[in-house]
Amino acid sequence: MGKSTNKLDSRTKWTYSIGATGRDAAYALVSMYLMTYIQYTMKLTVAQFGVISAVIVVCLVWDAINDPLMGIIIENSHFKFGKYKPWILMGAILNAIVIIALFTIRPQGWGFVAFFAVSYLLWGMTYTMNDIAYWGMLPSLTSDAGERNILVTLMSIFICIGQFSVAGVVPTIIAGNAINAYRITALVVALGFIMFQTITVIGVKEREHASEDNTETLSLKDMFKIFARNDQLIPAGIASLLFNIGTNLLLMFGMNFFYFEFGYSEGGNLVFLFTVMYGLGTLLSQIVFPFLTKKLNRKNLLMVITIVITVGYLALLSVGYVLPKNKIVINIIGFVIFFCQGLFNLTLLVMLNNTIEYDEYKFNERHDSIISTVRSFSAKLSGALNQGIVNLVLIVSGIYAISQNISALEVKAGTGELSAETVLYQADAYILTATPTQLFVLRLGITLIPMIALVTASLILRKKYIIDEKEYDRICEAIKARN
Repeated sequence: MGKSTNKLDSRTKWTYSIGATGRDAAYALVSMYLMTYIQYTMKLTVAQFGVISAVIVVCLVWDAINDPLMGIIIENSHFKFGKYKPWILMGAILNAIVIIALFTIRPQGWGFVAFFAVSYLLWGMTYTMNDIAYWGMLPSLTSDAGERNILVTLMSIFICIGQFSVAGVVPTIIAGNAINAYRITALVVALGFIMFQTITVIGVKEREHASEDNTETLSLKDMFKIFARNDQLIPAGIASLLFNIGTNLLLMFGMNFFYFEFGYSEGGNLVFLFTVMYGLGTLLSQIVFPFLTKKLNRKNLLMVITIVITVGYLALLSVGYVLPKNKIVINIIGFVIFFCQGLFNLTLLVMLNNTIEYDEYKFNERHDSIISTVRSFSAKLSGALNQGIVNLVLIVSGIYAISQNISALEVKAGTGELSAETVLYQADAYILTATPTQLFVLRLGITLIPMIALVTASLILRKKYIIDEKEYDRICEAIKARN
């Protein structure tokens, strides 16, 4: 239906949102720290690291393709316990097992490369089971614009908590004892993933919509037809891809940036502080978003956000060259960037979800799961592109070669041959060998590419996306009247 006739109950709202904590903690561990774990603990050759980089890109591209296919499977599912719940729980359990394996099993050299290729493929496919079902459930819970804004905001707060619990803690505990620290963290995060998603499965009440046909079976051809006919989903999807490219590079480069700018012994603590800025900035964006959307329409809000983000990235690029290389300055810049990116993300989520009612209005069909896969598709495809960018920058700049000296130290620490203090001292000596050119190349990857991606995403939405607040209300009223 258009505007929901049944108010979203508190139990569903809270248990759905709380479930995001565990799943986003698990995703953050793999997406942000798996390659750092490999880079600083496995002592791989450049060729082996390059093959792993290629494996990640191929797997994530396949994962992006697999997302819409999973959407079809879920759309055609008619379980006793609902369309989404069985996939949410099964995906969480299987993915948790794979996460533990990735950070625990350690064959050497090419043996690890082979093990990683199989495990990473399984990680992507099992996470897709959970991811598509979880996000597909969101627009089915309510079509009321106000309730959807509140639900997206509340869920985003718990996403932030999950991401921060991993992104903030991991950097402070790994240096000097990385192998054991990653293993324990993976076990805790994997169990948390299962626990939090079980809360969602038990607590959420699924709803059906009048435009849903429970007897129709959708094909791959139908899926592409649904995508192609929705002229608002296309620009929103492209913008989502560019947004994910822009926002994730800063976090993916973060560990290397702070290690090589401030030293291995101090870098982890600085990453923690920077992650606090991420948490505070993102959390504040969730709090003020409902108030800002009452004062500004989405397109004007995006314009303001984009201008501030651009200034923020230019300021970060100039640190150490124009602005002083000061920890306080860097964290203030980070807070501003993360706050604005949080607002951008919430705005984009609402825009993507609103294309479901747009499609229902135009074609009298509702396909929550399939259309919702666009968000996941863009996240996975951007992950592939980002991983390729990050690893290419690390190899070409020579940063990876320096980091392998540190990896050898961590391996010895894992076997008890070196103390943590010795590892930290010798690692700092290796980092000092990095040249100004190497550091500047790393800085460009952190700032210039994200800035271009986010500005382009904002321009696409401003020019091509037409479902503003008034149009969405009109669409929902028309659907309600028709049904």
